[in-house]
Amino acid sequence: MQRRVAITGLGTVCPLGLDVEQALASLRTSRSGIVAMECATLGAAFPAGRVQADYSTAFPKLEQPFLDRCQAMAIIAARQATEDAGFAGFERHGSRAGLHYGNVNGGVATIHQWHADMLLGGKRKARPFTAMAIMSNGGAAQVAIRHAIQGPVLTHASACASSAIAIGEAMRAIADGRLDVAVAGGAEAPLEAPLFGVFDGTRALSPIDGADPAASCKPFSSRRSGLVLGEGAAFLVLEAEDHARARGAVIHGYLVGYGVACDAHHIGMPASEGQVRCLRAALEDAGLGPAQVDYVNAHATATDGGDAIEAASLREVFGTAPDAPAVSSTKSVHGHLLGAAGALECLVSVLATREGLLPASAHLGTADPRCALNHVGQAARPSRIRHALSFSCGFGGTNAALVIAHPGTSAH
Repeated sequence: MQRRVAITGLGTVCPLGLDVEQALASLRTSRSGIVAMECATLGAAFPAGRVQADYSTAFPKLEQPFLDRCQAMAIIAARQATEDAGFAGFERHGSRAGLHYGNVNGGVATIHQWHADMLLGGKRKARPFTAMAIMSNGGAAQVAIRHAIQGPVLTHASACASSAIAIGEAMRAIADGRLDVAVAGGAEAPLEAPLFGVFDGTRALSPIDGADPAASCKPFSSRRSGLVLGEGAAFLVLEAEDHARARGAVIHGYLVGYGVACDAHHIGMPASEGQVRCLRAALEDAGLGPAQVDYVNAHATATDGGDAIEAASLREVFGTAPDAPAVSSTKSVHGHLLGAAGALECLVSVLATREGLLPASAHLGTADPRCALNHVGQAARPSRIRHALSFSCGFGGTNAALVIAHPGTSAH
């Protein structure tokens, strides 16, 4: 008999705000956190989902050499989530508390600085502790150290599905009885010349919208022009329901389904068949039919082919009837957080379900006919949401879907 998994803590620093309440306020008004960002190294400017905070001096001087911006944001968002859940630490839980983390790029600013020091400055040795600041698992390690998480501390790197998989695997560990509580999420800080150049090289990066930089990301729109990189971190605290109720925790919702599947098709081009398998696996895991899902937070990155393929997958699973779930991509206001995308969008889906709010696909305008869905549209609106599904797809073909239930739903 699997245990039901409750969501008892939420935390984020992201382009929508520096905590959950700020992010929720932005979702209500469809405020975009995307700005024009100068990149002197490349002699160009790019649209970017920027966290409006400087964390370079937010930690004691002795700790700073260990911390890239990525780890700093992970620490702060995870602290918010654990405090929201009512935990000061996890010492007494021993190996029954774990951490699952999603990240792809490690510490990009630190890597960039070392390359500049080596190639332009002639240095032969990096600063001490550079290795710790560029590790993909650095954020997980820093969070575990600060909160005494002594069970499994695992980092997942499956491209843009990384942190969705981290949350799903944490859910499974609790449901199966291997853990009582887990901190799960991801962080990414890619807004540096190396990553701008990489994504510009894929010809998938959007130019800055000439009329309004904040409107540069237009998922599903007939006017979409490419993805916009974003930075930030988002974490959830997951607990077995009986464990949460025994200590009187506030429950924000339930994680009731997780599906993961690979396209096994192409390293850089998605395929609908793999996405459909993933979506159906999540519904089966949740014990739900397609009609019981009221909202889908789509992966849609605003690329030409990717959005159309995903829309076809959603139609295949959920149909095209007027009562098909409402769909939006909140990347329109926060950009694409790469390895942290799934965690932020899962958190957005939890807020949407708890608050009865359908977040917008801002700047949608006229939807591309190939992307025909039950679009929320350009403005958020109230709606009762029993179940939401957060969908993530990554280069390499790995897809992950998470199903969230309203806190008032009973087990079935």
